[in-house]
Amino acid sequence: MNRTEGSKNIAPMECLNPVKQIWRVRWDIRETGSDTASWLEHDFDHKPEAGEIKEVIISWHNREIKNKILSGFVWRGIPVWLSSENQFNFKAAFDLAFQTNGATLPVTFKLGTNEEPVYQTFETLDELTDFYTQAITHINKVLQEGWKAKQLTVTSYQ
Repeated sequence: MNRTEGSKNIAPMECLNPVKQIWRVRWDIRETGSDTASWLEHDFDHKPEAGEIKEVIISWHNREIKNKILSGFVWRGIPVWLSSENQFNFKAAFDLAFQTNGATLPVTFKLGTNEEPVYQTFETLDELTDFYTQAITHINKVLQEGWKAKQLTVTSYQ
């Protein structure tokens, strides 16, 4: 699958070669200028069924959602990698601090990037709560946006 640019009047699906049955499906069409757009496309070696088209597009959405969750969160100007392991560690530290009214604090996490790590120490329950709440809010927002985009895909290819 490739991102391509061209005329904004591009068809979402077309047969490129009727003899060889090469079909191209396009999605995520975004206007880039008054007469131009960019989009993602995938070629099939047959006329695809609606289910095949949905599978390709939903798989792309799932990768986008995962990537946005992993690397799209920034807390106080610091990028935060939200891998499953980090999410678990953040939740465990938050839960324990909350249950003990902050007795387990301070706690330090490595934020930032591998190239520019930031070792953030959370001294208070309020500070840890702010961080954890924003992380969870980010995850939920990305999931909701992704579900909405996938639903549009599903209804487009019924």
